[in-house]
Amino acid sequence: MGLFDQVTGMMGGGDAGKFKVILTWINEQGGIQAILERFREKGFSDVVTSWLSGAHNQSVSPEQIQDVLGTPAISGLAEKLGIDVGSASQLLAEQFPKIVDTLSPAGEVAHDEDLLTKGFHMLKDKFFS
Repeated sequence: MGLFDQVTGMMGGGDAGKFKVILTWINEQGGIQAILERFREKGFSDVVTSWLSGAHNQSVSPEQIQDVLGTPAISGLAEKLGIDVGSASQLLAEQFPKIVDTLSPAGEVAHDEDLLTKGFHMLKDKFFS
């Protein structure tokens, strides 16, 4: 199951608009690299390494997501998605590792990666190929 199947399925059946909100939010936080650096700074280097490698993705809890990213940032995402902060934290705990894994097939995410562009190319490939 690909990233779009996972994200859209988890969100109740394929709302690409919500996926765009998540990608935009990730960019607003400084992008994938900035978020990964926050995880490393909080002591989650091994977890980040698992997301970037071909190995099994280590999980993070919603509480760890809130600790790393901060409640204000998650509140912003929750508001944009129309869900509560706990649900947004759970969503990120479940999906962020998969997003990182998908965007880092060679073990690293490009520093200049335009997440929205890449996400929409993936969406186009999924629905129009």
